[in-house]
Amino acid sequence: MKNKTISFSPPDITEAEIKEVAEALRSGWITTGPRTKKLEQKIAEYCTTKKSVCLNSATAALELNLRVLGIGAGDEVITSAYTYTASASVIAHVGAKIVLVDTAPDSYEMDYEKLAEVITEKTKAIIPVDLGGIPCDYAKIFEIVDKKKTLFKPTNNIQRAIGRVVICSDAAHAFGAQWRGQPVGYVADFTSFSFHAVKNFTTAEGGAATWKDIPGIDNEELYHEYQLLSLHGQSKDALAKNQLGAWEYDIKGTYYKCNMTDIMAAIGLVQFERYPNMLKRRQEIIKKYNAGLADCNVAVLDHYNDEYISSGHLYLVRLLGKDIEYRNNFIIKMAEHGIATNVHYKPLPMHTAYKKLGFDIKDYPNAYGQFKNEITLPLHTLLSNEDIEYIIDSFREVYKELR
Repeated sequence: MKNKTISFSPPDITEAEIKEVAEALRSGWITTGPRTKKLEQKIAEYCTTKKSVCLNSATAALELNLRVLGIGAGDEVITSAYTYTASASVIAHVGAKIVLVDTAPDSYEMDYEKLAEVITEKTKAIIPVDLGGIPCDYAKIFEIVDKKKTLFKPTNNIQRAIGRVVICSDAAHAFGAQWRGQPVGYVADFTSFSFHAVKNFTTAEGGAATWKDIPGIDNEELYHEYQLLSLHGQSKDALAKNQLGAWEYDIKGTYYKCNMTDIMAAIGLVQFERYPNMLKRRQEIIKKYNAGLADCNVAVLDHYNDEYISSGHLYLVRLLGKDIEYRNNFIIKMAEHGIATNVHYKPLPMHTAYKKLGFDIKDYPNAYGQFKNEITLPLHTLLSNEDIEYIIDSFREVYKELR
């Protein structure tokens, strides 16, 4: 079979998205406006939450989740050592201490026993990571924080209303996933999604925050708090100020600028119409990969079972018994076949920024074990069945060559 060129994760954009963006441009309203508000409403309905907030990234969404919780200096927030930097960097952004937990053996999820051990009186939140679109074991996480309630020292009204360590899910990969029949977005206390160009559902850049109802906390007031935090603390957004005679506003705090624009939302509104079929296609591709690699000595993620339905974002493969050198050679060989692959992820303690914070990969042996022989295959809705067959055949050829 002749070589192809297969990209790792190009955006799936059709003429429908292009037309909607053009309409947004022609409307004269290109910053946060009616399309952004409509997208927020659709996301909230999709996640069965009362409200959602669209922002310019999942990083902004995750950081604002911590900020509305009042988390800052003197606090601790726990996340996984096996994730992208955004899961942890937002903890530093708010001035809290980053606490990293190793994965369980042969798992991409945090070791829940170790998670329980590192919760202290300073712990305010946990950021679980739904890697590849697969929800974490939230039953275990909620069980752990409930058992640790007596340690919890709330410092603002939302923390007091929740009454325990808060679960702030990093669901950057998991828009459209479900856990025990509930949509991700209404599983954790707070959730952040990514709509970056490489994600299943894209707005080019962008993200959103959702949250579950909290007893005694008014959702409209909480939504307004996100608006303040994302628009310089300004009491009115541009849409509200545009009403005749409504120019005047107040600055409630020296906050940040991370709102979504209507141009971005225009893409998302069309993606919403297409998304069910896009998720279905991802499931089809995963099934083809699973069948094609079944007799290879590899471990792949279980994306669909009785506990959860994945969003099918990433297809992670572990080359069992192999090391970094072998994995890297495998990536080069796949590239020679014209196939772009990736690695998800280099554990945080291996990066310079986290080494400077005192983290050492020797303390996270399970995370290192997952990383050293992991390769991620292309998984996106622009792949044809012929492309998938070519990727599988190439994988098997390289596997046989290097064995």
